[in-house]
Amino acid sequence: MKRLSLLTLFVALAFTAWCQNSFSETGQHNNYISTGMPILLIAPDAVSSGMGDVGVASRPDLYSAHWNNAKFAFVEGNMGVGLTYTPWLRNLHVGDMNLFYLSGYYRINKRSTVAAGLTYFTLGDIDNTDNEGNRIQTIHPNEFSFDVTYALKLNDNLSLGASGRYIRSDLTNGATVEDGGGHTETHAANSLAADIGVYYQGDIDASQSVAFGAFISNLGAKLSYSDDDNDKEFLPANLRIGGRYTNKIDNYNKVSLLLDANKLLVPTRPYTYEGVDYVTRYANNLTEYNNIGVIQGALQSFVDAPGGMGEELREVQLSVGAEYWYAETFAARLGYFWEHQTKGGRQYVTVGAGLRYSVFAFDLAYLIPTTRISTSPLANTIRLGLSMEMMPTK
Repeated sequence: MKRLSLLTLFVALAFTAWCQNSFSETGQHNNYISTGMPILLIAPDAVSSGMGDVGVASRPDLYSAHWNNAKFAFVEGNMGVGLTYTPWLRNLHVGDMNLFYLSGYYRINKRSTVAAGLTYFTLGDIDNTDNEGNRIQTIHPNEFSFDVTYALKLNDNLSLGASGRYIRSDLTNGATVEDGGGHTETHAANSLAADIGVYYQGDIDASQSVAFGAFISNLGAKLSYSDDDNDKEFLPANLRIGGRYTNKIDNYNKVSLLLDANKLLVPTRPYTYEGVDYVTRYANNLTEYNNIGVIQGALQSFVDAPGGMGEELREVQLSVGAEYWYAETFAARLGYFWEHQTKGGRQYVTVGAGLRYSVFAFDLAYLIPTTRISTSPLANTIRLGLSMEMMPTK
């Protein structure tokens, strides 16, 4: 399915970023983990994305479904709704790729909160062509997911969260694609997935507090764009753990420091290495890979890197962030995201700001790549968010 593979690769470009060579600058083999619908991993909001994509233990807010659903049990408001807009890959001069995220929550009582979220990603208009380059039709690839969450506060410090998610990825609009002289009928890929999270927050003293969280997301059935059982993609199942330290300096000034560690729960694809028996060995390994189940793959992802434990550790992404609030009205944010060069190579600084007025809030974030390659497709990525929260009467 050549055309379909190209479209999937086009989406994945946002995540493999500037990983364009077979070997990194250190001479190590690039072996990033690819998945279906990687847009599920992208920070959808302008709050956490301004802090280097940290969020598993950040301040509970409207966007907790993406970072740690258990945080919803500790949101301050009674209800809220928010919308975030991200123009995507503008550095590649692509003008019609956009990411939208709509979220909301409602507090049932002091212990329980329900929430829902909708992610929508459009790739704009793409011309579908045959192997000779002749235009067949114009398609409108798009992907979306819809999730519902229930969060329960177990006590004054600890909560659990559970989410169910419907996922749909339509990269071909049902187009027939040429495949080595033959034709393959395609269709939209659908899946169901689940998330589970745990969150703890507590005070050290009157001015200091800490929070910790762990979150497993997108654990669900593989995506299939055709009736070929060997042509399925793992969802980007993911494990995120992290913490936060907050210091309330005085009645007006507050600072938080955050750290997240992130790892895909997806098995590593076999190497496409060269050799005299390259075709046979890779084909056999790929068949075995396609037969791996979702749970087996999640467990296997901790031990299957060809380079051993050293390569497993390179699969961990790190995010650090800081947030400053003045009078709970103005926020300034700064962060850094790091991914090993052989696992995608995304490395960037983020800056952000937030403004609250009455029940409304406006947030923005901006991404600045720090890699040596100046043509990063992620450069100049900006996110804008607008939200409304109804706070309890004091």
